Amino acid sequence: MCGICGISPSSLHSPDPDRLRRMNDAIRHRGPDGEGFYIAEGIGLAMRRLAIIDVQGGQQPIPNEDERLWIVFNGEIYNFLDLRPELERRGHRFRTRSDTECILHLYEDEGEAALSRLRGMFAIAIWDSRKRRLFLARDRLGKKPLYYTVQQGSLYFASELSALLEALPQHPPVKLEALDLYLSLQYIPDPFTAYEGVYKLPPAHFLVWENGQVRIERYWDLTYQPKWQASEAELADELRARLKEAVRLRLISEVPLGAHLSGGIDSSIIVALMAELSDAPVKTFSVGFEEESFSELVYARAVAERYATDHHEFILRYSDLPTTLETILGHFGEPFADPSAIPLYHLSCLTREYVTVALNGDGGDEAFAGYHRYRLDPWANRYLRAPQFLTRSLVPAIVRLLPDASERPAGQSLINGLKRLAQLPEIDPRASLLRWSSYFTPSQRLALWKPECRQNLNAHSAVQYMVEYFESAQGSWLDRTLYTDLHTYLPGDLLVKADRMTMAASLEGRSPFLDHELMEWAARLPDHLKVRGWTGKVLLRRAFAHALPSQVGKRGKQGFGIPLATWFRGPLYTWSRDLLLDPHSPLAQWFNPVILEQLLEEHRRGRADHGKRLYALVMLALWARTATGS
Repeated sequence: MCGICGISPSSLHSPDPDRLRRMNDAIRHRGPDGEGFYIAEGIGLAMRRLAIIDVQGGQQPIPNEDERLWIVFNGEIYNFLDLRPELERRGHRFRTRSDTECILHLYEDEGEAALSRLRGMFAIAIWDSRKRRLFLARDRLGKKPLYYTVQQGSLYFASELSALLEALPQHPPVKLEALDLYLSLQYIPDPFTAYEGVYKLPPAHFLVWENGQVRIERYWDLTYQPKWQASEAELADELRARLKEAVRLRLISEVPLGAHLSGGIDSSIIVALMAELSDAPVKTFSVGFEEESFSELVYARAVAERYATDHHEFILRYSDLPTTLETILGHFGEPFADPSAIPLYHLSCLTREYVTVALNGDGGDEAFAGYHRYRLDPWANRYLRAPQFLTRSLVPAIVRLLPDASERPAGQSLINGLKRLAQLPEIDPRASLLRWSSYFTPSQRLALWKPECRQNLNAHSAVQYMVEYFESAQGSWLDRTLYTDLHTYLPGDLLVKADRMTMAASLEGRSPFLDHELMEWAARLPDHLKVRGWTGKVLLRRAFAHALPSQVGKRGKQGFGIPLATWFRGPLYTWSRDLLLDPHSPLAQWFNPVILEQLLEEHRRGRADHGKRLYALVMLALWARTATGS
């Protein structure tokens, strides 16, 4: 695991070493154990290393035998021990015991097709000095990041936006269309960033830079057809075997490892399998809150006690928030409004005091249909077939009158759920995430922007973005919704959060549920083995019922929520008001201050729960202050 960056001029010149070093220094947190550089005509490669495999000998960049090819790599390849003997039989001579060198020799033999042989998480950069070609690639699901841009005839790439911006000859302007997408999605989707002309390389894609031209292609996708025909019992057996293998592969490490244990089903299953595969007690780490309705520590402790883990906990308090936001924004490099990044950052800092690698339960909901909305969508579609005077007039008018001063997570608040009914007719049902989870509806977003900014924005851009994925998928409504989430919410939100917050603490996160072979298998499970009535993750629950404490196995999805409504109504009210209504802030140029003040006051008085909307705006304001030099 590490951070990588580079510069490739289209001319014969070598890039500026000082500029490359500044890029690399900006991602020092991703690799505190060492650094490496390779600079030649047409290329500069750099990396920061977090040593996990071949701790003593795996320094990068690494060349092939004749030094025609050079590689820098961020991630882990879990099947490299299987690939290495094959490559040695082909005649390759290895300088190291690292997975990085396996990638290089595989690419040397098979070119772009080598990506299909890799099992793991990766962002790769390979320079071919003979062809003067730079090859960049990202793993199938988007676990490892890669940003790039072209300025003045040179291609720049980096693991994080901060490193990329450090090197550019010209600071790129802010892209308002991307900020508008952010207000809907809580993140900026690939290939866009918050800056004009700066892009994310999408997951499952590679990029070739040659003769001053960029070519991008997709190399993998997930299919949900045909469905498996085996019995439920047989499929449960196979699921246990496949997930156990995915966990076993992710226990390969030369440094201490542990697990993030939320108390939910997914992370609890991972801990159970780690305990089965480990000789020593598993080190587990959990985060909780003083507000008990948001805390899952009681469930995490039940799992920790069952498997006699070496358990550690952290309690997050509102006083930690302002300072934390300033810190984490630098790692995202652009607005990002998933508030669960806050506890994950603190949890990662705690975890890094004991281990260098932590397994987690990410991906279980997307693979096995764990979110409430997968079960709610069919009912919502029936509701929308009711007369329009009910769905568009009467019901919205009634629910708007309901006070919402709930002190519970959104998924457990009846009033919060009822208020969602008002926005169902406004959002295309194929955009499931938006109609259940978007902070701002299309009309709310348009009201927020000043007229001079609004005229160039598309109110339904985020909906269209999600509908395109839905329509490109095959299968049932559930299949197509899962496919959409896999290409939008998972890489755009969850995996961005997981990578940046763990790497901010120099911690490597590993996600067994996101093993691509397991994901390919799970996609072909019939709907009734994912959702049955009001129960999600049907097969997963059956397969591991024996491994979970009863109170954990029977509980529903809570999510990694934090008590934003309480904090913004109380101790953080003045701080957030001063920030959002600052006349010198870029928000004053973009947004209607009357609407901002209305959100603040409605929330303070308990007329509405705008906690997440205020959080999104606070994150935008903090970022804009730095991005625009205000």
